[in-house]
Amino acid sequence: MTIMPKPRVRKTSDPEAVISEFVEQLGLIGEADGLPRIAGRILGLLVIYGGPLSFAEIAQRLQVSRGSVSTNTRLLEHFGVIERVARPGERQDYFSLAPDPYFRLMSGLSDRKRRARAIVDKTKDALPPDWSDARKRLASLSSFYGLISEVSETLSRDLKGKT
Repeated sequence: MTIMPKPRVRKTSDPEAVISEFVEQLGLIGEADGLPRIAGRILGLLVIYGGPLSFAEIAQRLQVSRGSVSTNTRLLEHFGVIERVARPGERQDYFSLAPDPYFRLMSGLSDRKRRARAIVDKTKDALPPDWSDARKRLASLSSFYGLISEVSETLSRDLKGKT
């Protein structure tokens, strides 16, 4: 398990130093949440600048490979927090922070936990009654997923239009 980094407070008048520190710290936060560090860094960059930033700009600013940018922008697109945008007459890809990115994150979490609960419930219901210990553990897991889904749905509604 990755431990969440302690916040560093660095007072400086250099915006680039502040941005660089934020991007690196968001990378560590993402990593602590189970994402690749680069995904967190890309998100940090887009939170600061909004976008659109080109594929090449992201790779250059973060000093990472184009392959890493490609893999991690697809992941962030999948979660709905960034989006690919086109510029007329240009062939390269650009990325921007998606509208309501945090709503999308919470909404996706709620959907995934709802689907997980359905799988757990289906399994529990398919087991014979004499498998009572396993059925109890599955019921507990179902309750966990149900609670996470409810909380994330509430948070998602609260975030809608506020981010």
